[in-house]
Amino acid sequence: MTERTQSLTDTPGGAAYGPFALSSDLISELLISMRLRGVRYHRIHLGPRFGLRFDAKPGRAYFHFLAVGSALIRTEDGTLHELSAGSVVFIPHGGAHQLLSHPDLPVRGIDDFGATPLDGAVGDVNACPSTDPTPSAIFFHGCMELDLGGMQGLSQLMPDIILVDAAGKRYPGLLPVLASMKHEVCAARVGFAGILARLAEVAAAMVVRGWVECGCENTAGLAAALRDPRLARAILALHRQPGRQWTVAELAAECNISRSVFARHFQSTIGMSPLRYATELRMILASQWLAQDTLPIQAVAERLGYASQAAFSRAFKRITGQPPGASRNAPTLTDA
Repeated sequence: MTERTQSLTDTPGGAAYGPFALSSDLISELLISMRLRGVRYHRIHLGPRFGLRFDAKPGRAYFHFLAVGSALIRTEDGTLHELSAGSVVFIPHGGAHQLLSHPDLPVRGIDDFGATPLDGAVGDVNACPSTDPTPSAIFFHGCMELDLGGMQGLSQLMPDIILVDAAGKRYPGLLPVLASMKHEVCAARVGFAGILARLAEVAAAMVVRGWVECGCENTAGLAAALRDPRLARAILALHRQPGRQWTVAELAAECNISRSVFARHFQSTIGMSPLRYATELRMILASQWLAQDTLPIQAVAERLGYASQAAFSRAFKRITGQPPGASRNAPTLTDA
């Protein structure tokens, strides 16, 4: 398996931004429904020699912040990346990986360590040997649920691992967040664990936004459409008004091109027709509103422009394979 890696160290305005058709306001509009919630967190103290294993968690994302020290991260295909204090690692697909002080050391699963509860879903792992109690490295680790809402199709295009170098200048807004995280990790003031958890969610969301802003690595499909001014305006219109009963002609008019050219270009770029995309977008949003926002089914149907709850339920089952009630009643995943 070939690892897809992105290192976010370039400065804003570089070449990676050039082909991207969307403004910052448009990116914000598209990502406004993103939900990123931590399921489990650990503050991890490590001695001079360590090897930690993190098993694959499909459907989840891993977040690591190295507050103190240095380390290596080894991904599932054996690739090694160096980390220094202040580095952030985001693994969108929950792929298996290891954190090590040296590549030849044996590894031990993170779940094998006893964790002392700190606050809510945050636990403290002290893996320092008694002979060397002062930590050589301190990590804050999170396992998260990542939901991009109406832009969920982008999540499948994300790289296997995103590395944010501590010295990178792409995210001037991220650096103060990481500085605050380091302070909370090291000072351990009252309530620090809960604050760290919230800061980690903000940092991870900023990493995702940065990936979108830098052009989604020039990937195909939906990301390619977002870089294409002939299609981006139509996609924005659909996301801004998902309950409107759009026609292909109306969407083409948003892009100032003919109906036939628009329909053909949309199909060839995204792999589905404009109206199919509109329907799938509605059902993605509906699933989020039902499961996470706990809106009544009738309210969701009205928000999405369906004449009746029955019509909405038929469309929902046709696209998702289950009735709306099943989405509402789906159990909440709480274990990492």
